[in-house]
Amino acid sequence: MKLDVNLCNNLKSIRTRLGMSQQDLANKAGVTRQSIGGVESGQYAPSVAISLRLAKALGCPVKDLFCFEEDLPEVQAVLSKPVKSRQQLGVSLARVGGKWIAYPLVGNDAFRIEMIPADGEAVVVSHPVAGVPPVVGSDVSASGSDVGSSPVRVDGFPGISKLLHPPGEAGAMSHPVAKRNLSKASSNSELSKVSPVEELAKGLRNISKLPFSGGVKAEYLEGELQNQTGRNKVVVRLLDDIDKLENTVVIAGCTPMISLWARAAERWHPQLRVHHIFANSMTALRSLCRGEIHIAGMHLYDPETGEHNIPFVREALAGRSAVLITLGVWEEGLLVPPGNPKGIKTVSDLVELGITIVNRELGCGSRMLLERKLQEEQISLHTVKGFDYIVYNHQDVALSVVSGIADAGVSTACVAAAFGLGFIPLHRSRYDLVILKEYLEETPVQELLSTLGHRLVQSQLEVLGGYDISNIGEVVANI
Repeated sequence: MKLDVNLCNNLKSIRTRLGMSQQDLANKAGVTRQSIGGVESGQYAPSVAISLRLAKALGCPVKDLFCFEEDLPEVQAVLSKPVKSRQQLGVSLARVGGKWIAYPLVGNDAFRIEMIPADGEAVVVSHPVAGVPPVVGSDVSASGSDVGSSPVRVDGFPGISKLLHPPGEAGAMSHPVAKRNLSKASSNSELSKVSPVEELAKGLRNISKLPFSGGVKAEYLEGELQNQTGRNKVVVRLLDDIDKLENTVVIAGCTPMISLWARAAERWHPQLRVHHIFANSMTALRSLCRGEIHIAGMHLYDPETGEHNIPFVREALAGRSAVLITLGVWEEGLLVPPGNPKGIKTVSDLVELGITIVNRELGCGSRMLLERKLQEEQISLHTVKGFDYIVYNHQDVALSVVSGIADAGVSTACVAAAFGLGFIPLHRSRYDLVILKEYLEETPVQELLSTLGHRLVQSQLEVLGGYDISNIGEVVANI
């Protein structure tokens, strides 16, 4: 009897994943190789006895080998970022604020050390946002955010303005690269060379044509971002247990502390799952405002108030209630090759010694630190070689120094230690977790936060090094 057309047959994929030939499986299951070939090709359905033998030989349940497609439930979800319209798309899933959020497994989001398993398959994209005009001369960003080429107004929104228009020469619109031909600016780069205009596009979507001439209001920005997200709806066919997906906490942040904390918390609470999205501080905060994540990790410093994170959160949330909880204090500084062969001591040496650096994207705390220190020394930002060479995470900063592509880059002491690099400290930055108060009553969030004081978690963070976790779990602000 042939296999039912509605029957999902995963025998071949599981067998090949385990590196077994048809003959290997036949020998182990006590059946003929022809039987294996017939089942895999759909020529006939295996008996109950053969199905059990195959499952035992492959070390998996029968339902992993064979199941009916209609048995796979579907949910409606909102994509966390726009993607090109296509019929199939692997996603991770979580419930945030009472709705399903689908996180596309594309590019770096699909691969870490190994490929990330999908929770479901998005089968219908109802309103893809693929036609929003991109910046002239640039491609749509990897995050799916794009913006027109009109000037962007950020007056009256100082939290964002400080990132986009810092004092002195750091303003994105006064940035010399913004005045160049973008294709020419990218033609002679060993790394991906990204102009501030393109970075601005990734940070602020569709606010280049605001309907008012006054300042940008935080509530307007938030509403626009939520509307953008709401138009990216998909139907997701689940590939995993819905109970596990509903018990997922989603955190966006850039510190490796989050991954260590997540794994330790999952060991303590076996039913808990933590989905970690790598994102810089402002990207994480925007995702929180859009309702895409439960927790945003931040390490932004406001030199005017001398505060970490609080001024940016207070303004971005536009009246919504949140709590800030400290994860730790880390040392930020310059990564240099082992032994510091060029003798770099301060940021002034970057120009005086002709040092080539790699930089981070706008909205990143590491970039803000570098710009602030250069301005304090009255150094023009773009006299630093490599200032416009952009990488997007701490690991890539370290790899750029290790490989010799760059002589230095801003990251943290723990990253320097992990890669065997030298480290020149510049600033001690407090890393906070920002959580909307409406999420504090959710069981998965409570379970995760409850582990901050556990020795299992703290031991992992101590081994990482470069962090002061003496105040871990402390509530530093209610907003």
